[in-house]
Amino acid sequence: MNSRSMTVLILLAVVALVISSAVFTVKQSERGVLLRFGQIVESDLTPGLHFKVPVMHEPRLFDGRVRVLEMGQEEYLTQEKKRLNVDSFVVWRIQDVAKFYTATGGGLEAKVQQLLAPRVNEGLRNQFGERTVYEVVAGEREELVTGLTKSIDAKVREGLGIEVIEIRVKRIELPASVSGSVYDRMRAEREREARGHRSRGNELAEGIRADADRQRTVILANAYKRAEELRGEGDALSASIYAAAYQKDAEFYNFYRSLEAYRNVFRDKRDVLVLKPEGEFFQFMKKD
Repeated sequence: MNSRSMTVLILLAVVALVISSAVFTVKQSERGVLLRFGQIVESDLTPGLHFKVPVMHEPRLFDGRVRVLEMGQEEYLTQEKKRLNVDSFVVWRIQDVAKFYTATGGGLEAKVQQLLAPRVNEGLRNQFGERTVYEVVAGEREELVTGLTKSIDAKVREGLGIEVIEIRVKRIELPASVSGSVYDRMRAEREREARGHRSRGNELAEGIRADADRQRTVILANAYKRAEELRGEGDALSASIYAAAYQKDAEFYNFYRSLEAYRNVFRDKRDVLVLKPEGEFFQFMKKD
């Protein structure tokens, strides 16, 4: 290889080195700023390929995904001055990269915890101090963290450039001197609710039974009324048929009715009937 070829290779290597030092990539999961001699010139770098001036420019990239800050166990006092040991955590992410970079001394994770943890601890201490042990353990934990999340988020967005998505209480440990009375109160409260549900259920059941009895009475009355109407209509129709038959041939009708009477009377041979033979009952058995 001659000296000219060597020179070309060296120049190509230098150009490649300059180009590589002038290009950087921002991933989809990253947020970043571009510095010029330590001063921010681009406050929110978009994902993709970017160019910079070597030595003059420096990109600072941070994880833009959701992060979790473990608060550790803290001791808080309730409204009755009872001590509770509480484990909590904070879910957060970068919202304003420039503010985040400036407030945290260059985006240091330890600085985030140092600045965010006192605010959350103070908020939790105030929330626990406004509630009783029973309310914290069994009643209002969701309301407690929801209101606190909104309050802390509004403060740190402006001051730290981060968004607090959620604050959660993982565990609440009761001291031995408190746990017995709390559980007794919770049990009494659940029993009171159970009695209330049973009372409302019995009241509803009585109403249903009373309505069913009323409907039964109405149905039976209507059925009896309809039966009487049908029986009356049947009796009237029967009487009209008998009357029409009698009008057509009264003598034959009397004869037919007498035969029906004989059949019914003499059906059982063990029956004994004492009548005068001259009576009207035997008129069709006599010989003319």
